Amino acid sequence: MNRARHTVSVRVPASTSNCGAGFDSQGLALSLYNRVTLTRTQGLVPLPEQPVDESTHALVVQSAERFWRVAGTVPVGFYYRIEGEVPAARGLGSSATIIAGVLVGLDSLHETRLPRPAMVKIATAVEGNPENVSASLLGGFTVSRTDPATGEYVDAVRVTVPREIAFVVASPSMELRTVESRGALPPTLPFADAVKSLNSASFFAAAFVAGDYEKLRQAVGDFVHEPYRLPKIPGAGAAIDAGIEAGALTGWLSGSGSSVLCVCYRANAEPIAASMCAAFWRESMPCEARVLSADNDGARVERA
Repeated sequence: MNRARHTVSVRVPASTSNCGAGFDSQGLALSLYNRVTLTRTQGLVPLPEQPVDESTHALVVQSAERFWRVAGTVPVGFYYRIEGEVPAARGLGSSATIIAGVLVGLDSLHETRLPRPAMVKIATAVEGNPENVSASLLGGFTVSRTDPATGEYVDAVRVTVPREIAFVVASPSMELRTVESRGALPPTLPFADAVKSLNSASFFAAAFVAGDYEKLRQAVGDFVHEPYRLPKIPGAGAAIDAGIEAGALTGWLSGSGSSVLCVCYRANAEPIAASMCAAFWRESMPCEARVLSADNDGARVERA
């Protein structure tokens, strides 16, 4: 390690995942950011600069330990600070920003220059699935492939998304942990539901790859997770419908929720945001709307 490199700060984008029926496969980085700052210190363990909850600290420790093992570097102690705009437990990949920030930060401190796909593989092992970490590390719209036998990350296809396409995120004042939301999912699916969802996910990804965003109109039709998760979030289904009625191309439950997202042309974004939040307010659910772009850069070192 270069002793002159003492502190590094990494900007990591939020992400929306699944994008409808692309369950545990499709992700998209958004222009909403957390910053993870690492400062080298004595000792051999990560330490928070400010109080954090146990789950956050566990993510940092697991990410660091896996990085050192894969990179073949000697563990070092560091202080970490996590700050920014990505709300926790809202389906916007907050845990992925922490994992990605630690990996990119350690890569910079150690000057190991790990390829991004290697980082995505480490991050997937920590997170348990690749769609959020792939988007946060690579940027853009990503479709990730995993080994069907082991679940390990294999590769991803990444697509740049133009600024004219906006992503309206409506986040109600309701936290929803992924582990709790996954508990609502059934152990098996009807064959017809699986077929319909595959059709939607394939068409959706093809439209992004082709850059033919008009084809996104009503393209999302999910029968894998949304029918089981949306009813648990008052106003969520109505908010997606309201966004589409106001001019959005399509919409979905962001990750496991509680946020929902609609895709639209930027000129139409503000009335869509207002309509989506109004649907939540009708259920007495306070809501914050954000008009975002795709982040096509992924996690980036700001200061080193």
